[in-house]
Amino acid sequence: MGTYTCCLCFTRRFRSAEVQPPADVRAAFETHTEGATHMNADQLRRFLTEAQGEATPDDADRIIEQTIQLRPRQPFLAILSKPALTVEDFYNYLFSEDLNPPVRSQVHQDMTAPLSHYYIYTGHNSYLTGNQLSSDCSDVPIIKALQDGVRVIELDMWPNSTKDDIDILHGRTLTSPVELIKCLRSIKEYAFTASPYPVIITLEDHLTPDLQAKVAQMVVETFGDMLYYPESESSNEFPSPEALKERIIISTKPPKEYLEAKNDKENNCDTQDVNESDDEAWGKEVPDVQTELESADKTGEDNSDDGDDSDVDDDQKVNQSSPPEYKSLITIRAGKPKGDLSDALKVDPDKVRRLSLSEKELAKAAASHGLDLVRFTQRNLLRIYPKGTRVNSSNYNPFVGWIHGAQMVAFNMQGYGRSLWLMHGFYKVNGGCGYVKKPEFLLKNGPNDGDFDPTAKFPVKKTLKVKVYMGDGWRVDFNQTHFDSYSPPDFYTRLGIAGVPSDTTMKKTKAIEDNWIPVWDEEFIFPLTVPELALLRIEVHEHDKSGKDDFAGQTCLPVSELRQGFRSVPLFDRKGMKFKSVRLLMRFEFE
Repeated sequence: MGTYTCCLCFTRRFRSAEVQPPADVRAAFETHTEGATHMNADQLRRFLTEAQGEATPDDADRIIEQTIQLRPRQPFLAILSKPALTVEDFYNYLFSEDLNPPVRSQVHQDMTAPLSHYYIYTGHNSYLTGNQLSSDCSDVPIIKALQDGVRVIELDMWPNSTKDDIDILHGRTLTSPVELIKCLRSIKEYAFTASPYPVIITLEDHLTPDLQAKVAQMVVETFGDMLYYPESESSNEFPSPEALKERIIISTKPPKEYLEAKNDKENNCDTQDVNESDDEAWGKEVPDVQTELESADKTGEDNSDDGDDSDVDDDQKVNQSSPPEYKSLITIRAGKPKGDLSDALKVDPDKVRRLSLSEKELAKAAASHGLDLVRFTQRNLLRIYPKGTRVNSSNYNPFVGWIHGAQMVAFNMQGYGRSLWLMHGFYKVNGGCGYVKKPEFLLKNGPNDGDFDPTAKFPVKKTLKVKVYMGDGWRVDFNQTHFDSYSPPDFYTRLGIAGVPSDTTMKKTKAIEDNWIPVWDEEFIFPLTVPELALLRIEVHEHDKSGKDDFAGQTCLPVSELRQGFRSVPLFDRKGMKFKSVRLLMRFEFE
């Protein structure tokens, strides 16, 4: 029973509905037990093979053993009998996140291709704990990013107040600094806790040559043999993640980015970004890819906000003034585009490089030079970073970069919102190791093979059927009046696809009134033209008749990694932390 106070002096009592396995779950149980009351290991093995599309010989026995342990109490006779599952056990197994997760958790992709063949989990201003103007700088967000599988850490290096040491901070803002050496030591300690594949440290350098030499000494003393040194200064191919396992790579980031961001903040500051509240941050929808490209196309190719072409790129700057011990550390040098964008995107057959573009520059380039971007990223690295007006550490639609082959789509990991949820979901691919192999159609060379046009309409390649059965766990993780002071919550689910423009859509279930364990039992069909890049977006909200609906959980799942059949789908809070108990029971089928 649940009792709620109404109008100060009255109470309303709600009886909790008895939780029953969905009809489809009972039907699956009866089909594979042939009407018996218990499911043995052979029958479960047949269910795993036929309905779930998986199984090794040992899986069924292990599942039965672990599922029986979930029973609240076990009759003595059941302990003595041969292990088997009742229909309630079967339902508990299907609804168990540990025993029946929605995606694979192992590295399974080829890791021996060049770095340019992978999307790489990339952070932006990794040292910031909050907004870009006044938050503290710390090694704590760096540690968290590494524990979450992020593989590219960005540090902005500035002289300290006495000009004799190096601080990490967002230059000429109110952010409080943290010492470089503290960040380096934390990176060494946590670099490979979540993934054995290489960590790239991107340095934005605002230092004098003597302090650059001090950086070189710190880096060498901290990382020692973990540091990767290339065999030659220039190469026609990047090494592979496999060849760079448990290695640290030093890269550079043009200081010009700082000047652009500073100008953006001073001249174009978006007050909506500055004043956006916490509630608005999670509620704001991800910008549509097609809309962004069309908007950029209308503005033309004017790059007047991108700085003076007379600025030398980072490669030249390092070679002109830096001490040799500092220059030798830098494995991946990077520059900003100079002159015409088509020149910047030309592919040199004898040398690979990394190019940086802001999200605004990317949108313009995608609208006018989309095929050039795809060809450039087949061999070279492309890094995208947030525009300077995102002072509240918000993010942009990552798919603009991903569908054009950009490997390093840099995000403010300390922020939150729907864009960051997409990033979290995308890097669940390949066991969460931080490196995701790009689809073959973005890697092929040749005049015809390389011409993947992300804005073109393609035939449907695969159809995903998603059935949302029910949800549970809110009654455990939230207090009784969290969603509604006068009655149990009215939950509904929003779900859809994020990907290329033709695949992107959102739908929702009906709201189930006054129930902590909602049963929707609704099916949705999603035709997919580019399933390789598609994410399944899932959100649960509580319908509020008198105001804004309440957030109740979210997750994003890579379609390429979905395990077919009945699955337990855990939900996360708006900052990406997993709830202890909240989960959905769903079924995935492909045609």
